Amino acid sequence: MENMIVTPEDWLIARKALLRKEEEEIGLRDEINGMRLKMPRVKIEKDYSFDAATGRKRLSDLFDGRSQLIIYHFMYGPDWSDGCLRCSFVADHINGGLVHLNNHDVTWTAVSRAPLAKIEAYKKRMGWTFPWVSSFGTEFNHDFNVSFTPEEMASGWVSYNYGKVPSDRVSDEMSGLSSFIKDADGTIFHTYSAYQRSLESLGSALMALDRAPLGRNETSSLSFVRRHDEYAAQ
Repeated sequence: MENMIVTPEDWLIARKALLRKEEEEIGLRDEINGMRLKMPRVKIEKDYSFDAATGRKRLSDLFDGRSQLIIYHFMYGPDWSDGCLRCSFVADHINGGLVHLNNHDVTWTAVSRAPLAKIEAYKKRMGWTFPWVSSFGTEFNHDFNVSFTPEEMASGWVSYNYGKVPSDRVSDEMSGLSSFIKDADGTIFHTYSAYQRSLESLGSALMALDRAPLGRNETSSLSFVRRHDEYAAQ
């Protein structure tokens, strides 16, 4: 369906109708954000540890002196040659915001099962500076439902995004985001996790494209995305 060509007066009528819907969306987003803040918390009982560039780190160390921690579950399996394309798209949006997050008592860290050497090489290639650690050999990814065992994949179903999903619709590594808070006594609580399209708002380029004349102009979800060093020169 082609867009109609109208007078400025008719365009203004259409724009005001859309504005009312956008204002409803903003109100709903504010309501959802309020509900998110009121989510109950779950105490972390396991003593998770990770490989970092500065040595072995426990989950408590990843807070880096702050009380809040956001972990991005970056899809990068031990035998993968590159990090996930879509996760790389999200990661491109993080570096510039780190100073704002850190000065608001929030630490952002990516976690993947790929060995640290692979993570460091890919991080250097992409030019990223945000913290990124390896959970290789631990249960962390599996416990947060973003990595699945060969047995789970062979069973035909895995637990992802708070439901059972056919294993042929997912990879053995999936993306997600999890938030944590640490009390003054060092106790850590899991407060929130999100998966799939709930992560879209992390990519501000998508929000900009949604306001461009042709939108995302995709043949399937994020079909236009490439790693930033894989685009043809513009």
